[in-house]
Amino acid sequence: MLIVDCGLGFADETMLGVDLLIPDITYLQNAIKQSKRIVGMLITHGHEDHMGALPFILPQLPDFPIYATTLCANLANGKLKEFGVAKKVEAVPLESDHELHLGVFSAQFIRVTHSVPDTSHIFIRTPIGNFYHGSDFKIDETPFDNKKTDKEKIKRLAAQGVMCLLSDCLGAERQGHVPTEATLTDFFFDEMKKTQGKFIVTTYSSNINRLNQVLQAAQKLGRRVCFVGRSLVNTVEVAKMLKLINLPKGMEIRMDEIKQYKNSQLVLFVAGSQGQENSALTRIANKEHKDVRLTPQDTVVFSSDPIPGNEISVNTLIDTLMRIGTNVVYSSIAHVHVSGHGSTDELGELIDMVKPKKLFPIGGNFKHMVAYQKLAMQKGYNKQDVFLPEDGQEIVFTRSGAAFGQKFMVRRVYVDQISGEEIESYVLRDRQKLSQDGVVAIIAEIDGEIGGLTQNPTVIVRGFSDKDTDMLIKVVQKEMQKMFATKKGRITNFMYVRRMIGKTIEEKLFRQYRKKPLILPVVIEV
Repeated sequence: MLIVDCGLGFADETMLGVDLLIPDITYLQNAIKQSKRIVGMLITHGHEDHMGALPFILPQLPDFPIYATTLCANLANGKLKEFGVAKKVEAVPLESDHELHLGVFSAQFIRVTHSVPDTSHIFIRTPIGNFYHGSDFKIDETPFDNKKTDKEKIKRLAAQGVMCLLSDCLGAERQGHVPTEATLTDFFFDEMKKTQGKFIVTTYSSNINRLNQVLQAAQKLGRRVCFVGRSLVNTVEVAKMLKLINLPKGMEIRMDEIKQYKNSQLVLFVAGSQGQENSALTRIANKEHKDVRLTPQDTVVFSSDPIPGNEISVNTLIDTLMRIGTNVVYSSIAHVHVSGHGSTDELGELIDMVKPKKLFPIGGNFKHMVAYQKLAMQKGYNKQDVFLPEDGQEIVFTRSGAAFGQKFMVRRVYVDQISGEEIESYVLRDRQKLSQDGVVAIIAEIDGEIGGLTQNPTVIVRGFSDKDTDMLIKVVQKEMQKMFATKKGRITNFMYVRRMIGKTIEEKLFRQYRKKPLILPVVIEV
């Protein structure tokens, strides 16, 4: 067995108490019990939805070699080290034409353009035919780093014959061609030049080319730059090590140096473009960040689109920023982002280059798969040549063709990011919390005008001994007083306040008691 990618999903707002979704590996575990062997894993690029589940999945499987492109391997190894997983991803430079041999399979990485450098497609040779794994990509003829999609290599390898093309289909509903990254360079310069205060950019931390575009503008305008947010700082450190980021000496400053400069001299890269509740940008917007305060002269640019399911969180964050008076620029009102996923012209060009017998759209919802099928039919393929499987559907390939095989049940596997524990569903998790760790209800009256507690919160505890209950109440009240000690001004987002109370108290009790009771914050505005 050869595995390609090991990504995770993010919980939406309906999945209460859940942080992440990881792949269900029951199929692999059952195959191993039947004496089948995993010969290796290949990772296409460094986005979380393609390599983020490694720390959760690898400890459950036997050892096997893992390969990825250079940036992806370094990001993945950093994540494995952070989680204490003693595994290593081997780097394969895209500049080489190295062929990997893994059991009966062999594979070669091919450079493509996407929203993270070192993104690849994979050409896989098997005993019954060749497969082209065309994960996330676009075809940008003028990428900021000048590293174009390697069309010649695609054509050369595809000339050996391709049984099936697995292709990104997320942009299959969008006609034409994705605009080039180069169209954003002038925008950042012009917007930064007219900003009298801090210029703040939030985007995906892995979008290194986008960071370089902003850095180029900052250098021309003589601004200092600072990176705010753990995920962003970690990625930038890896990018600097690999010389993928253009950061002249003396241009970067630390967070604790921000106050030494005028606002007009600063560019801040801030994590949190998806409205994550504990991200740096959300804390800044809610006046919770110790080093960064916003003013009406500042500009915040959302150089990313909301991931489906995050629209409410992102829009709420934009509203909060605008209430401060800050100038906010986002994709609905300006050209601040270009997609990393090709539109119909690029998807069609890949089909033309690969010339597969069969096609399998991946990386999108079912509606994107259907749109891709229609595109393929316009290019002369029959409807039955384009597979549209549901999750868990096996496709069996032979030398003479392919057909659907067995249908396997696939569970949704939820993970709590704080403890790393796997949970079957958020309902079960809450029931387990109630039975094992108890429940803590916090009733807090908050003055909405000044942002402070009007009195000591009422704390109701169930599931603890009398001695622990008295102590726990004091701990919670003390932590609440600490949270609201500094009056922060008018509160406009009480949903955020409620979530922060729940998250802060949960982490405090887990650290102190190694228990995770169900936290029920009740916020009363007075």
